[in-house]
Amino acid sequence: MSSKQEIRESVWERMTEEKVGRFPFPLKGRIPNFKGAEKAAAFITAMDIYKDANVIKVNPDSPQIPLRKQILIDGKTLLVPTPRLKDGFIMVKPEWVPDGEEKKAASLSHINSYGKVIPLSEMPPIDLIVVGSVAIHRDGRRLGKGEGYADREYAIIRELGNPEVAVITSIHSTQLVDDDLPRDAYDLTVDYIATEKELIRTENDYEKPTGILWDQVTDEQREEMPVLEEIYKLTHS
Repeated sequence: MSSKQEIRESVWERMTEEKVGRFPFPLKGRIPNFKGAEKAAAFITAMDIYKDANVIKVNPDSPQIPLRKQILIDGKTLLVPTPRLKDGFIMVKPEWVPDGEEKKAASLSHINSYGKVIPLSEMPPIDLIVVGSVAIHRDGRRLGKGEGYADREYAIIRELGNPEVAVITSIHSTQLVDDDLPRDAYDLTVDYIATEKELIRTENDYEKPTGILWDQVTDEQREEMPVLEEIYKLTHS
């Protein structure tokens, strides 16, 4: 069995060789942006679970900009985690964004001008979650870039009492892998995969995390992410 990092390296290399990536470069070491990201986003916005959602949490990476933009155009509330989860989540309500500025508001470099960081105690119920990925198996197992933020964000949301909701990822079709992806207890699986070619519904019995595995949170992580201490106080008071 290949290691998680070996699989990531293979995907980054394949995307580079096949020239399916796009700015920012290099693709390695990040959630890779890809040609056709708009098509993948369109598959998601055509879904009933998207249309019915009022609040959608989306990762802050480049390939999901088209989706974040469309969420605001469609009059939905966007939640985006702050970089490295330093401050929790940024909320952008559609009424805060002037017409025509949705793409700018959806970009990480400008989002703070349109949205605001909200305390965890004011987090609205989330109806749909979108995560970025480096590698995905058709059964829903995923690999991010290796820092565990998508897994941690999902665990935080569940820890705060949010019910289980659908999880979607958007990727380029070259990121689909047949490898037997290693899976740990804290790893998040996805329910749908949107590529530039198709929408895939995954079929699996994998259980998603129901909260934070506190016994695996180190003092260093608590220091790096003050949000963890905030959650612990909210949920253990």
